[in-house]
Amino acid sequence: EVNSVDGGDFGYLAEGMVNLPLNDRAAVRLVGWHRHDAGYIDNVYRERTYPTSGITANNADFVETNYNEAFTSGARAALRLDLNDNWTITPQLMAQKQETNGSWAYDTTVGEMEVAHGYPETSDDRWTQAALTVEGKVANLDLVYAGSYLKRDVDTESDYSDYSYWYDTLYGYGAYWYDDNGDLIDPSQYIQGKDRYDRYTHELRISSDASKRYRFVGGLFYQRQEHDIQQRYKIDGLGAQLSVTGWDDTLWLTKQLRVDKDFAVFGEFTFDFTDQLSGTIGARYFESDNSLKGFFGFNDGYSSNTTYGEGYCNSLPVPPDTFNGAPCKVFDKTTTEDGVTPRVNLTYKFTDDAMVYATYSEGFRPGGINRRGTLPPYEADWLTNYELGWKTTWFDNRLRFNGAVFSQEWDDFQFSLLGANGLTEINNAGAAQIDGIEMDVSWAVTDRLGISAGVAWLDSELTENYCGFVDTNGKPETRSDCPSFDEDGNPTTADPEARKGTPLPVTPEWKANATVRYEFPVATFDSYVQGAVVYSDERRTDLRDLENSIIGNTPSYTVADIAAGFGKDGWRLELFVSNVFDELAQVSRFAQCAETVCGSEVYVVPQRPRTIGLKFSQEF
Repeated sequence: EVNSVDGGDFGYLAEGMVNLPLNDRAAVRLVGWHRHDAGYIDNVYRERTYPTSGITANNADFVETNYNEAFTSGARAALRLDLNDNWTITPQLMAQKQETNGSWAYDTTVGEMEVAHGYPETSDDRWTQAALTVEGKVANLDLVYAGSYLKRDVDTESDYSDYSYWYDTLYGYGAYWYDDNGDLIDPSQYIQGKDRYDRYTHELRISSDASKRYRFVGGLFYQRQEHDIQQRYKIDGLGAQLSVTGWDDTLWLTKQLRVDKDFAVFGEFTFDFTDQLSGTIGARYFESDNSLKGFFGFNDGYSSNTTYGEGYCNSLPVPPDTFNGAPCKVFDKTTTEDGVTPRVNLTYKFTDDAMVYATYSEGFRPGGINRRGTLPPYEADWLTNYELGWKTTWFDNRLRFNGAVFSQEWDDFQFSLLGANGLTEINNAGAAQIDGIEMDVSWAVTDRLGISAGVAWLDSELTENYCGFVDTNGKPETRSDCPSFDEDGNPTTADPEARKGTPLPVTPEWKANATVRYEFPVATFDSYVQGAVVYSDERRTDLRDLENSIIGNTPSYTVADIAAGFGKDGWRLELFVSNVFDELAQVSRFAQCAETVCGSEVYVVPQRPRTIGLKFSQEF
């Protein structure tokens, strides 16, 4: 594939796959790919004068057209081996490397599809995964084991100068950033990150004969993941007395180790009461263990606050050991949880072409520790789902119509926000309600004309006030007169950060899509044309009222794609246009740091502008 982005650069994709039979019982599949995603956001020249020092910084060294681009290369190899008529093993090995440059969001204060950043913005993401699947039969039972090991290394760089500029503009922070001589310096910040992941997963599943009136599925699951976290918030030329010990030019350091362990036992039983009515009951017992330990904070030459950083290290009665190169271990916390999530389902078949079902189920997401370890842990959240649905086919399977109506209760739901120093925090809100309906239809109008469409309506809102902090039991405060304190520490009250009835963020009320495809012969070629359209409604960017008013809602959008192609004897050529009308479709909106500080400079992540491309494929 080759493609051209409107107002941007050229991209391409090359991929291949081969199946190689080795003998009657073994075969190998090899897959490889290399992709270049073209840039379309420009990094333009800008000067910034910091109010406190009067220093003017510019980004002349990083000005570049079509600044954002990505190169992705990968390969996968799989061996399928039938040991005998009952047992098969499938080992797989997969690896990928992705290098990106630039920002995939534009700065609304600079211009559409433009940013003005003065530090490297790169990502080098490398991962390898080995997996093994074993399938077999023991008596009349089917057994499947699936296990994998993932190793992933990610190195990132990002501009963080908005933080420096707005904190200096609003609060005069530029007075705190100087060199070894005590002279004020350019306070522009940037971030260098290193993330190292190791993950093991194992699942053993056993099931009975699916054709029997009574059948079951059961199994065990275990997962362990380690995440070695390193983030350096740097200012070039920063004085040694302000830099974290052992980390030159580093104003703030995050050096932590997170370990997540999950174990589950699950099972479900299905019974056919009649040829038309079936019932299923199941449950999942789980245990989760989340731990986080390490260092986060400043040098105490910059901040004497002993809550975190070297101020804490130096407040200890005995000088502490370092933690993976950081001055000390500021915190070491663990959360453990266990419980049961049930599922009950009834299915009724009117005919072989029409059925309805009713489901009650519960879902669970573990809690954990925030990277700012002085914050309270975030609690687990629970989702209770009530669902009625239908699956139907009509006119000899030429028309399919499926849908579901559901109501969900979401307790203590987790959501993320940007806290102080740009660290993402995960908080809990009290409760929310999500009611909705989803439907999709596929219609083979003729042997050549096909139409498919889908629509979803969601009514999601808070069912309790959200105060923004937790009570003494770690539960989110939901009172109407949220307790607070004034500058003198006297108790007072404040309005909730989000009131009952507030729509949930990110989630649009309406989503819809439709695709039309027409196939026809041209001479000896099999040809087709296709058109597709996707609509997404307006949605909030933040649960909290103040922050959402600063960043603004993400507007609705409609994106259309078209394609036409022809081919024969195993080859095909296709011309496509994505985002035909070059709609400025906003995926998300954000600021570099807390909205009340950096919210005057809003970034928008757009969908790719209109892209015209040509694809060729050949089967041998």
